Amino acid sequence: MTTQLEQAWELAKQRFAAVGIDVEEALRQLDRLPVSMHCWQGDDVSGFENPEGSLTGGIQATGNYPGKARNASELRADLEQAMRLIPGPKRLNLHAIYLESDTPVSRDQIKPEHFKNWVEWAKANQLGLDFNPSCFSHPL
Repeated sequence: MTTQLEQAWELAKQRFAAVGIDVEEALRQLDRLPVSMHCWQGDDVSGFENPEGSLTGGIQATGNYPGKARNASELRADLEQAMRLIPGPKRLNLHAIYLESDTPVSRDQIKPEHFKNWVEWAKANQLGLDFNPSCFSHPL
């Protein structure tokens, strides 16, 4: 750390200590608390259910940022890189629209086998999965 950053860190610790917070202990506890990363952060909520479809239902993401994952394999590789850089235990919040299938699958027809690759990947990376039903961009 730079001297200026170290000074700012020490000042912050003092201010937290003044209100009864042990910053070092809080960081130790945080290091044991799994954080669930949202899968959509790797592709701006496009998903793989209907890659050519548009997002509706109040979603504010555009799905058009350069370098976004174009398929589940790329997204998993991007997530692995992010996880190498983010400290502490992690989980993955996996949205229904990130299913994998050779043919289109309506959201009301999703089955566990559509997430087989995700489950295998999560096991290989010792990650828990949190499922999100993706209640947007579909008439349900």
